[in-house]
Amino acid sequence: MNNHQNAIFHQITNFLKTPLALLGVDLKNFQFNKICHFANHPYLCKGLTLLFLPLFLAGCFSTPAITVDNICVLMDEEVRWYKAVKTSEKKYGVPAYVQLAIIYQESHFESDARPPRDSLFGIIPWTRPSNAYGFAQVKMETWEWYQKDTGNYDAMRDKFADAADFVGWYISKSKKLSKISKRDAYNQYLAYHEGHGGFNRKTYKEKDWLISVAKKVEGNAKRYQRQLQQCSTQLDKNSVWSYF
Repeated sequence: MNNHQNAIFHQITNFLKTPLALLGVDLKNFQFNKICHFANHPYLCKGLTLLFLPLFLAGCFSTPAITVDNICVLMDEEVRWYKAVKTSEKKYGVPAYVQLAIIYQESHFESDARPPRDSLFGIIPWTRPSNAYGFAQVKMETWEWYQKDTGNYDAMRDKFADAADFVGWYISKSKKLSKISKRDAYNQYLAYHEGHGGFNRKTYKEKDWLISVAKKVEGNAKRYQRQLQQCSTQLDKNSVWSYF
């Protein structure tokens, strides 16, 4: 086995360590590279490589969570992201700063963000509370509604431009269905989290933690608005290069 193959199977062994431990399998007596030796089991090894390689590639190419102190710095680095929120702003009339505040709250700009797993007996990682996923942490059923309503069936939740378009679309729906101003980040986030029916029934009033989160979104939106006012001219110049 060459060095590249050794590296791959070392990673696979590490990947399997936790689930195998939960099953009571001791990796000291279950070495993946001993089982998967190209010279002895070429087809088995190739099959296992094809099975596990997408898992490693998904981890390599996902966007890590980002802490944002100044939105201008991030938008200057991610020119296409800035272009996406401005395109959504123009299309739906939803301010870029409101979109960015909601996306930041939902994922910290992490492309494959998901809700944290519940735990079984308080210690074993278990299922997730919902299938929400992506930059905007959208549930599949809501995403399918968006796709059907817009005709954008190729949209992907882990693609920033599609996530920005979704947030603009959803906020415009909140304006129509719940009478919330598109500039009102606080109430828009409550409707984003509770759904339009829940917001209209005021279900958020029973959730003090959600009220606190919505206030945080509102604060970030106001901060992003001030920051973007100072750097929008430069960012608009930068966004031209995203076409090339």
